Amino acid sequence: MTKQTVSLVLGSGGARGLAHIGVIHWLEENGYDIRSISGSSIGALIGGIYALGKLDTYEEWVRAINKLDMITLLDFAWGKQGLVEGDRIISVLKDLVGDSQIEDLPIEYTAVASDIAHEKEVWIQDGLLFDAIRASISLPLFFSPVEMNGMDLLDGGILNPVPIAPTFKDKTDLTIAVNLGAPPSGTQPPSKTPTPEINKAVSTNSFQLKISNFIAELKDQNPLTDAGQGSTLAIANQTFDAMQNAIARQKLAAYPPDHTITIARDACGILEFDRADEIITLGYESAASTLRKID
Repeated sequence: MTKQTVSLVLGSGGARGLAHIGVIHWLEENGYDIRSISGSSIGALIGGIYALGKLDTYEEWVRAINKLDMITLLDFAWGKQGLVEGDRIISVLKDLVGDSQIEDLPIEYTAVASDIAHEKEVWIQDGLLFDAIRASISLPLFFSPVEMNGMDLLDGGILNPVPIAPTFKDKTDLTIAVNLGAPPSGTQPPSKTPTPEINKAVSTNSFQLKISNFIAELKDQNPLTDAGQGSTLAIANQTFDAMQNAIARQKLAAYPPDHTITIARDACGILEFDRADEIITLGYESAASTLRKID
């Protein structure tokens, strides 16, 4: 049987975007041929790594990381335009999966970023893959903007959280979009609590104990634990989510794809990448429930 070809649109939404991995697995297991990917923010990241042929490597890595690991990847940008510079995490990912010119990828790929000075979205379809990803994931207040071709680029989700338009010229059988901003389910699982492995590992040496306590405190108070918090970062994330969701509804109504897979916006906090196992599974199950009836 001939596989149905797919243009896959991967939306923005922080750690909820790990659901994209599960969606891709379901599509591959059920005979779909992904020929094109358009992504904003985390969608550009997951889609780009998939196009590079390294999604399994990234998945293994992200399933293994915890909150403390994430802290070590944050190169804080004191006094700049974002909390985090973002170079360290990009460097780690490039070391993990490599890099490529977008033009050399085996499938069509578009990363969407936002030029807010000119109030327009920017489609990045050539150049180095991780340069495009870095621009697309520039979450306001968190990551510093990226200068590219004379523009300061920010997160693609600001102007187009579910970027369907770049797929309009694709000659594929189906356009499938993944929207990470569906209404809350009201069943958000609790965040993981910090594990006590550090305290178990240290001796009674007072200096080591002080270090252990500091790390444990940092784990409890770090900016990745935004769910349910009243912090400035949490409020900013909630505001950004609300804005993206409103825009996504308009985009999907104006340019409906053939099928839309939805992930509730309370599935996890925007920075809770340590919950990869459950969010990847959620993406797989959501794809199955939405698409299993397609002939």
